[in-house]
Amino acid sequence: MAEQTLSRPLAASSVARRKPTILRSARFQENLVRTIATLICFAGLVIVLFPVFWMLSTSLKGPIEALKSPPIWIPTKIHWENYPDALSINHFTLYFMNTLYFSLMVVVAEVISNSFIAFGFARLRAPGRQFLFYFVLATLMIPGEVTLIPQYILFSKIGWTNTFWPLITPAWFGSAYLIFLLRQFYMGIPKEYDEAAIIEGASWLKIWRSIILPLSKPALGVMAIMSFIFHWNLYQGPLIYINDNSKFTLSLGLSMFQTPFGGTPWHWYMAYSLASLLPCIIVFFVAQRYFIQGIVVSGVKG
Repeated sequence: MAEQTLSRPLAASSVARRKPTILRSARFQENLVRTIATLICFAGLVIVLFPVFWMLSTSLKGPIEALKSPPIWIPTKIHWENYPDALSINHFTLYFMNTLYFSLMVVVAEVISNSFIAFGFARLRAPGRQFLFYFVLATLMIPGEVTLIPQYILFSKIGWTNTFWPLITPAWFGSAYLIFLLRQFYMGIPKEYDEAAIIEGASWLKIWRSIILPLSKPALGVMAIMSFIFHWNLYQGPLIYINDNSKFTLSLGLSMFQTPFGGTPWHWYMAYSLASLLPCIIVFFVAQRYFIQGIVVSGVKG
């Protein structure tokens, strides 16, 4: 009995000594995992931002220094005059306003049309609704190059070439991906809101305008940001339909710097590229809260 009595305090003391060791080991593993994850994120950040750093470095070099091989990472002399020179040569202000007008018009069209179509798929009951929704999703498998020539023939026949209408009008007919994104978000909104509004005598149009749209600001914000950035950088559409120099967008103005046989002024090219990129960066950081919230909420409820 005496030996058992003595062994119990010894076992309890050994367990007490083992607990801090286990806690320290768990805390060490947690800190190690966190450190490794931080290093991986930092490495990814460096990889992503390296092209931006190279653009900035090249935009501040002289014309000869920008072509040297091996490349010079830090310019020996900073040429701030590259920016006003590049922006004044290619009518940056005019192209900027054309791009802003075109992008904002498309954003407005896509927000209205896609939210309205997605509301019908998410809330209204009709025969064949599910089949029609799958049919819309199937259009994602059709490459844009397949419809490029028929669309051009159609718009040229009605005299819309050399205008922004061929670039803006298709946005009013919806996008399969954006319809899917909003439809999944609408499915997470409780239908009790609709039923209460119907009892009060509201129409489906008023339910969409007064209930669904205000509750869908995160998803609409994500869609607006994605649409703006995509169409701000769009090159193929303006290249095909726009012929007048006074209606060029920034992407077309940027391509005018490229010359054959190695004569491209890369210092001006990079300065113009960074200036063209700034609106997208500003829009993203201004609407960052809506962008992140929309991705998280739509991912959870979708």
